[in-house]
Amino acid sequence: MKEKINYLYDGSFEGFLTCVYYHYYEDRAAGIYPFESYQDSILFRSRQIQTDAEKAAKVYEAIENKISSYALGRVYHVFLSSLPEKDNIAFRYIMMGFRKGGSLYSLHSDPVVFAAQQAERKVSFEAHRLMGLLRFSALQVERGDTLSEMLYAKIEPDHDILELLGEHFSDRFKNEPFIIHDARREKALFSQNGTWVIAPLDTKALPDFSDEELVYRGLWKKYFESIAIEERKNAKCQKRMMPTRYWNNLTEMH
Repeated sequence: MKEKINYLYDGSFEGFLTCVYYHYYEDRAAGIYPFESYQDSILFRSRQIQTDAEKAAKVYEAIENKISSYALGRVYHVFLSSLPEKDNIAFRYIMMGFRKGGSLYSLHSDPVVFAAQQAERKVSFEAHRLMGLLRFSALQVERGDTLSEMLYAKIEPDHDILELLGEHFSDRFKNEPFIIHDARREKALFSQNGTWVIAPLDTKALPDFSDEELVYRGLWKKYFESIAIEERKNAKCQKRMMPTRYWNNLTEMH
């Protein structure tokens, strides 16, 4: 029996799937890790894997066809999480899926399935929460000799959920260009005419708020303060529904 090794990859989902491919077609994997954060192990040697789109596609299709499309979605949500062991939570889930097939979905009490389920839930919950908490502001953009506005929102989510917001907001604002900026990961979702892409964002290139935006921000804050009933304030409930880690990017909290 061949020794197991740790596979290292570039941090992309395609790179992760490429490592899964090598696990089944070459040396068995003891674990899968992003090479940037990997610390040498005294138990297993490591091998850095070059991302291969074709090999990744084969694993992608195998998960979808031999397990289920739902399992594929869960694997991707786990991958988007910020959990330290996300790669191996997803990897163990895939291995069990290839053994159990479609019945994997019903194994809720199994520790491997439960770990993946919990990671998926954290990611999905944060994406859903930010759909309600995200605040857009208007930036003043120069287009030739005229000034126009572009919507901009800054977020700092725990998990890498930017992609999960794309369809919702691009459908909601089909006729308005906007940017959703993940400041923690220094990238943004750019949308125009109902289509969107994710790319790095240089914050120095961002224009200033429009004059109207500054007025509306002041009005919104006053409205928020005026509707509050002192006797009915419930700080614990507010923090539960709107956690303090999101307050920095909420207009009404400044």
